[in-house]
Amino acid sequence: MNWITKIIKAGEKIKTAFHERATKEDIAKSDWTSCCKGPILKKDLENNLFVCASCNKHHYISPTQRFDIMFGKNNWQKIESPQPPPDPYNWQDTKKYTDRLKDAKKITGQDNAILSCEAKINDIEVVVSAVNFKFIGGSISMAEGENVLASIQVAINKKCPYIFISASGGMRMMTNMLSLMQMTRMTVGINELRKHNLPYIVVATSPTTGGLTASIASLSDVCIGETGATWAFAGRRIVENTEKSQLPENFQTVEWAQKKGGQIDMVLDRKDIHPTLGTLLSILLKQNSVISSEQNETSEVSQSLTREAS
Repeated sequence: MNWITKIIKAGEKIKTAFHERATKEDIAKSDWTSCCKGPILKKDLENNLFVCASCNKHHYISPTQRFDIMFGKNNWQKIESPQPPPDPYNWQDTKKYTDRLKDAKKITGQDNAILSCEAKINDIEVVVSAVNFKFIGGSISMAEGENVLASIQVAINKKCPYIFISASGGMRMMTNMLSLMQMTRMTVGINELRKHNLPYIVVATSPTTGGLTASIASLSDVCIGETGATWAFAGRRIVENTEKSQLPENFQTVEWAQKKGGQIDMVLDRKDIHPTLGTLLSILLKQNSVISSEQNETSEVSQSLTREAS
C-alpha cells in the first residue's frame, strides 16, 4: 500500500466520521425540533399550542395553525381576495421574484402572505387576518394589501369586528413603491372601519417590524402582544448605531413596548389570547354577561346593606 492509497483511505474515514448537515426538507419532515433543553417532539409541542413547557418559548405557527387553535378545524371560512399582477417591475436579484413567489406559495400553501377568514368568538362574528412569516418574511405587497382591504370590506358588510394578527418583516422591496403604497391603502381601510364604529384589534406576534408596525399594526383600538414577540421598526443594530448607545436586553419586545412605550396594551400567553379576545369584544360590543352579572351582584349587595342600615 503506497502513501497515496493511505491518504485516500484516511480521507474516507474522516468523511464518514462527520454527519451530513440536515437540509431544510429533512428538518421539516423530522418528528423532532429543538428548544431550551435540546430535542423535543413536535407532537408534544403541538399539544401545548406550540409553546415550550419548560421555558415558555412561543414557537412560530402559521395562520392556518393559529385559526385552528382559535376557532377549531373547519370552524372558519377563508376570505378570497383579488390577485393583482405579481411582478410589474420584472424584478431579479440573485433569483427571479416570480420564482420566489412560486417557492413561497409552495411552502405555505397560500396565494400571498396574508390569510383571512370569517369565524366566531363566543358567538360573536369576526373577520380575522393573519400574516404568514414564511411567505417571503411576511412582507407586504399588492396582493397582501388587496387581501386586507377585502377583509375589511367583509367586516363592514357584516358589521363585525376586525382582528389583525401580525408577523412581518415589513414592506416587500421587490415591488418598490407599489409595496409602500399599501401602508396608506391599509390605513384608509382601518379609517373606514372607524367610520362604521367597528372594533379593530391587533395581536402582535413575532416578529412585528418595519412598515407594518409603522402602519396598521399601530392603529388598533386594543393591541395584544403575544409573549416574547419582537415589536420594532428598524433593526437593533441600526438603532444602536443611530443612538450611539447599548440597548437593553429586552429592547424591541412586546414586554418592553408595554412597559416603556405604551404601544402594547397587554402581553398574553398564546392560550390566553382567544378568551381575552372574547371578553374584549363583549365589552366593546356591549355584550358582556360577566359585567352584567357583576353589576347585579353589586346591586344586590347594595340593597342588602340598605336594608341592614334601615
